[in-house]
Amino acid sequence: MLLIHGYNDLGIQALLEATGIPKGSFYHHFKDKDDFALQSIDQYMWNVHAGLDMCLGDRSRPPLERVRLFFEMTEKHYRTEGYMGCLLGGLGQELSGVSEVFRLKIEWCFSAIAERIAVCLEEARQSGNIPGDSDVRCLAGLLVDCWEGAALRSRLRGNATSLIAMLDFYFQSVVSH
Repeated sequence: MLLIHGYNDLGIQALLEATGIPKGSFYHHFKDKDDFALQSIDQYMWNVHAGLDMCLGDRSRPPLERVRLFFEMTEKHYRTEGYMGCLLGGLGQELSGVSEVFRLKIEWCFSAIAERIAVCLEEARQSGNIPGDSDVRCLAGLLVDCWEGAALRSRLRGNATSLIAMLDFYFQSVVSH
Protein backbone atom coordinates (compact mmCIF):
# COMPACT_ATOMS: atom_id res chain seq x y z
CA MET A 1 0.00 0.00 0.00
CA LEU A 2 2.96 2.32 0.59
CA LEU A 3 4.08 1.70 -3.01
CA ILE A 4 0.61 2.23 -4.44
CA HIS A 5 -0.46 5.26 -2.42
CA GLY A 6 2.81 6.69 -1.15
CA TYR A 7 3.35 7.71 2.44
CA ASN A 8 1.32 10.92 2.45
CA ASP A 9 -1.74 9.48 0.73
CA LEU A 10 -1.88 6.30 2.80
CA GLY A 11 -4.20 6.85 5.71
CA ILE A 12 -4.07 4.68 8.81
CA GLN A 13 -7.81 3.98 8.53
CA ALA A 14 -7.43 2.71 4.95
CA LEU A 15 -4.54 0.51 6.07
CA LEU A 16 -6.61 -0.91 8.95
CA GLU A 17 -9.58 -1.60 6.67
CA ALA A 18 -7.42 -3.30 4.02
CA THR A 19 -5.66 -5.53 6.55
CA GLY A 20 -8.56 -6.11 8.94
CA ILE A 21 -6.36 -5.10 11.87
CA PRO A 22 -8.04 -3.26 14.77
CA LYS A 23 -6.73 0.22 15.53
CA GLY A 24 -5.56 -0.84 19.00
CA SER A 25 -3.48 -3.67 17.53
CA PHE A 26 -1.86 -1.28 15.08
CA TYR A 27 -0.86 1.10 17.86
CA HIS A 28 0.33 -1.80 20.00
CA HIS A 29 2.95 -2.59 17.33
CA PHE A 30 3.62 0.89 15.93
CA LYS A 31 4.03 4.19 17.75
CA ASP A 32 2.62 6.13 14.80
CA LYS A 33 2.54 6.22 11.00
CA ASP A 34 6.25 7.11 10.81
CA ASP A 35 7.10 4.09 12.95
CA PHE A 36 4.98 1.89 10.68
CA ALA A 37 6.75 3.18 7.56
CA LEU A 38 10.21 2.83 9.13
CA GLN A 39 9.45 -0.73 10.19
CA SER A 40 8.12 -1.41 6.68
CA ILE A 41 11.50 -0.27 5.36
CA ASP A 42 13.21 -2.65 7.80
CA GLN A 43 11.07 -5.54 6.55
CA TYR A 44 11.76 -4.56 2.95
CA MET A 45 15.49 -4.52 3.67
CA TRP A 46 15.27 -7.94 5.32
CA ASN A 47 13.90 -9.24 1.99
CA VAL A 48 16.57 -7.36 0.01
CA HIS A 49 19.34 -8.86 2.15
CA ALA A 50 17.82 -12.34 1.75
CA GLY A 51 17.95 -11.84 -2.03
CA LEU A 52 21.51 -10.57 -1.84
CA ASP A 53 22.49 -13.56 0.30
CA MET A 54 20.94 -15.98 -2.16
CA CYS A 55 22.46 -14.43 -5.28
CA LEU A 56 25.81 -13.11 -4.10
CA GLY A 57 26.46 -16.16 -1.97
CA ASP A 58 26.11 -18.59 -4.88
CA ARG A 59 29.80 -19.42 -5.34
CA SER A 60 28.99 -21.75 -8.25
CA ARG A 61 28.59 -18.61 -10.40
CA PRO A 62 31.20 -15.98 -11.32
CA PRO A 63 30.95 -12.74 -9.27
CA LEU A 64 29.53 -10.53 -12.02
CA GLU A 65 26.91 -13.11 -12.86
CA ARG A 66 25.87 -13.19 -9.18
CA VAL A 67 25.48 -9.42 -9.09
CA ARG A 68 23.42 -9.36 -12.28
CA LEU A 69 21.31 -12.27 -11.02
CA PHE A 70 20.29 -10.22 -7.98
CA PHE A 71 19.00 -7.40 -10.18
CA GLU A 72 17.30 -9.81 -12.58
CA MET A 73 15.57 -11.46 -9.62
CA THR A 74 14.50 -8.01 -8.39
CA GLU A 75 13.09 -7.19 -11.83
CA LYS A 76 11.00 -10.37 -11.71
CA HIS A 77 9.67 -9.28 -8.32
CA TYR A 78 8.82 -5.84 -9.72
CA ARG A 79 7.00 -7.53 -12.61
CA THR A 80 4.78 -9.52 -10.22
CA GLU A 81 3.82 -6.24 -8.51
CA GLY A 82 3.01 -4.49 -11.79
CA TYR A 83 6.26 -2.48 -11.95
CA MET A 84 5.50 -0.38 -8.88
CA GLY A 85 9.26 -0.04 -8.36
CA CYS A 86 11.36 0.08 -5.24
CA LEU A 87 9.88 0.99 -1.87
CA LEU A 88 13.11 2.75 -0.91
CA GLY A 89 13.12 4.79 -4.10
CA GLY A 90 9.45 5.71 -3.82
CA LEU A 91 9.62 6.74 -0.18
CA GLY A 92 12.97 8.44 -0.75
CA GLN A 93 11.56 10.60 -3.52
CA GLU A 94 8.49 11.45 -1.48
CA LEU A 95 10.01 12.02 1.95
CA SER A 96 13.73 12.81 1.72
CA GLY A 97 13.12 16.53 1.25
CA VAL A 98 10.79 16.80 4.23
CA SER A 99 12.05 14.23 6.75
CA GLU A 100 15.65 13.91 7.87
CA VAL A 101 14.79 10.62 9.60
CA PHE A 102 13.56 9.05 6.37
CA ARG A 103 16.34 10.60 4.29
CA LEU A 104 19.03 9.14 6.54
CA LYS A 105 17.31 5.76 6.85
CA ILE A 106 16.84 5.33 3.11
CA GLU A 107 20.35 6.53 2.29
CA TRP A 108 21.71 4.04 4.82
CA CYS A 109 19.70 1.26 3.12
CA PHE A 110 21.02 2.12 -0.34
CA SER A 111 24.56 2.29 1.05
CA ALA A 112 24.15 -1.13 2.68
CA ILE A 113 23.04 -2.64 -0.63
CA ALA A 114 25.95 -1.00 -2.49
CA GLU A 115 28.41 -2.24 0.13
CA ARG A 116 27.23 -5.83 -0.32
CA ILE A 117 27.59 -5.49 -4.09
CA ALA A 118 31.05 -3.91 -3.73
CA VAL A 119 32.28 -7.04 -1.94
CA CYS A 120 31.26 -9.16 -4.92
CA LEU A 121 32.73 -6.65 -7.37
CA GLU A 122 36.00 -6.79 -5.43
CA GLU A 123 35.98 -10.53 -6.00
CA ALA A 124 35.52 -9.83 -9.73
CA ARG A 125 38.37 -7.30 -9.63
CA GLN A 126 40.66 -9.79 -7.88
CA SER A 127 39.87 -12.45 -10.48
CA GLY A 128 40.55 -10.06 -13.37
CA ASN A 129 36.95 -9.74 -14.58
CA ILE A 130 37.02 -5.99 -14.13
CA PRO A 131 40.08 -3.72 -14.40
CA GLY A 132 42.49 -3.93 -11.49
CA ASP A 133 42.33 -0.20 -10.84
CA SER A 134 38.52 -0.17 -10.55
CA ASP A 135 36.99 1.53 -7.53
CA VAL A 136 34.48 -1.19 -6.62
CA ARG A 137 32.65 0.98 -4.09
CA CYS A 138 32.13 3.63 -6.76
CA LEU A 139 31.00 1.00 -9.29
CA ALA A 140 28.58 -0.52 -6.77
CA GLY A 141 27.14 2.89 -5.87
CA LEU A 142 26.74 3.71 -9.55
CA LEU A 143 24.92 0.43 -10.13
CA VAL A 144 22.46 1.11 -7.30
CA ASP A 145 21.93 4.70 -8.48
CA CYS A 146 21.33 3.65 -12.08
CA TRP A 147 19.00 0.86 -10.98
CA GLU A 148 16.89 3.28 -8.96
CA GLY A 149 16.54 5.61 -11.94
CA ALA A 150 15.61 2.69 -14.17
CA ALA A 151 13.10 1.48 -11.55
CA LEU A 152 11.38 4.85 -11.69
CA ARG A 153 11.23 4.70 -15.49
CA SER A 154 9.89 1.13 -15.35
CA ARG A 155 7.11 2.35 -13.06
CA LEU A 156 6.27 5.17 -15.47
CA ARG A 157 6.27 2.80 -18.46
CA GLY A 158 4.81 -0.24 -16.72
CA ASN A 159 7.45 -2.57 -18.12
CA ALA A 160 11.03 -3.79 -17.71
CA THR A 161 12.57 -2.05 -20.73
CA SER A 162 14.55 0.52 -18.70
CA LEU A 163 15.71 -2.05 -16.15
CA ILE A 164 17.04 -4.48 -18.74
CA ALA A 165 18.65 -1.71 -20.82
CA MET A 166 20.39 -0.33 -17.74
CA LEU A 167 21.73 -3.74 -16.73
CA ASP A 168 22.94 -4.45 -20.26
CA PHE A 169 24.69 -1.06 -20.43
CA TYR A 170 26.28 -1.41 -17.02
CA PHE A 171 27.62 -4.91 -17.47
CA GLN A 172 28.73 -4.41 -21.08
CA SER A 173 30.16 -0.90 -20.87
CA VAL A 174 31.03 0.04 -17.32
CA VAL A 175 32.20 -3.17 -15.68
CA SER A 176 33.52 -5.25 -18.57
CA HIS A 177 35.86 -2.66 -20.05
